[in-house]
Amino acid sequence: MTAKKRLTQCAYCKGNTCDPSTGINEPMPPIDKAPPTCPMRKYEEVIRQGNTHYHKKNIQEFARLASVQEAQCYETEGGEIKTRIPRIEEIMQFADKCGYTMLGLAFCLGLRAEAKKITRIFESNGFDVASVCCKVGRTPKESIGITGEHKIRGSEAMEPMCNPIVQAELLNTQNVDLAILLGLCVGHDTLFIKYCNVPCTVLAVKDRVTGHNPLAAIYLSESPYYGRLQKTEKPQKPKTEWKKVDITVEK
Repeated sequence: MTAKKRLTQCAYCKGNTCDPSTGINEPMPPIDKAPPTCPMRKYEEVIRQGNTHYHKKNIQEFARLASVQEAQCYETEGGEIKTRIPRIEEIMQFADKCGYTMLGLAFCLGLRAEAKKITRIFESNGFDVASVCCKVGRTPKESIGITGEHKIRGSEAMEPMCNPIVQAELLNTQNVDLAILLGLCVGHDTLFIKYCNVPCTVLAVKDRVTGHNPLAAIYLSESPYYGRLQKTEKPQKPKTEWKKVDITVEK
């Protein structure tokens, strides 16, 4: 329980200490009014150190442009804030602000049709696009220890593994300015991000049963359809079938 007491709990916070709706001349609410689990109370030094990174060369400008882009995704009408543009347009606007002309698209083969449409949209807006599908390399799943029981098409099928590391390396080699993920599987996206050497963003994540809209399951989590997501009792201990994996690369 000792480790758990140190966990930050922003998801359960009902306050607004970190994002108060104060007027121009109104003071910010004191941090000591925040819940005890607030990171601003528990990890003041971590926050201070983290904020110093924004003053590093190029990082400050990247962060500044990201905030400029954020603001341009909204508009005020009749005193109400409304959203303006879809994410694909936001990505193109941000890439343009950063002076990026070469985009890299790492996509799941199951979204090949979408990848083609997306590439055409990017190209029609003046970008060059290098695209790489997840099965590049045709590397057999057996090479990473996959046995028949864990193959999608059965034990006798020759199934190439998803290859996010090579996807990332190919885009690195082609010197893309910005890498964009489209529908990579959970875990595969993690490896791509780890090995990608350039700025990276996500256009869409994979969710096979909700039309790639993962929040649909969250919105329905109290319904009969996805009620299984809401456990009535907390598990007594974590599952021990699998061992914890560390993907730190040895140098």
